[in-house]
Amino acid sequence: MRRFTVKAMKIAVFSDTHGSSRGMIKAVAEYGPDQIIHLGDGMRDTEALEAEFPMIPVCRVAGNCDYDSDGEDYKVIRLGPLKAFITHGHRYAVRGGKLDVLLYAAQCCGCRIAMFGHTHRAGFEQLEGMFVLNPGTAGKGPDRTWAKLEIGPEGEISCAICDI
Repeated sequence: MRRFTVKAMKIAVFSDTHGSSRGMIKAVAEYGPDQIIHLGDGMRDTEALEAEFPMIPVCRVAGNCDYDSDGEDYKVIRLGPLKAFITHGHRYAVRGGKLDVLLYAAQCCGCRIAMFGHTHRAGFEQLEGMFVLNPGTAGKGPDRTWAKLEIGPEGEISCAICDI
């Protein structure tokens, strides 16, 4: 009998790079993810990732500082067996710390994960059955962070916030 081991899907999650792609490139080179997600305010920065790592899919949404972008404000994507709602967050009033609008939008789309940026404050938690993640800012500033997100074959979620 042959057994197959299904590994977890590794996802590198970035936001708010604001013109700085070096930290993302270094993080991706070290982590070796299966997928890259950028949550806005630096959509153009993902072009450097696509050039450096052409075999890794990149998914991105537009932020409030992506002025010349015609990208979507949010997307619903599949990550292994789960659906994720990804957005920058500026249209969901996340800056005030209330996440009810974001949670409602993600729940209406049948998602188990909601990801956003905009606040430059990293963190993850479980809220009302939803896994909520903000990778912080991977751009400029003293506290530059990103998130290692892993989705297991049965939908298990693990996450770590990492310094750049």
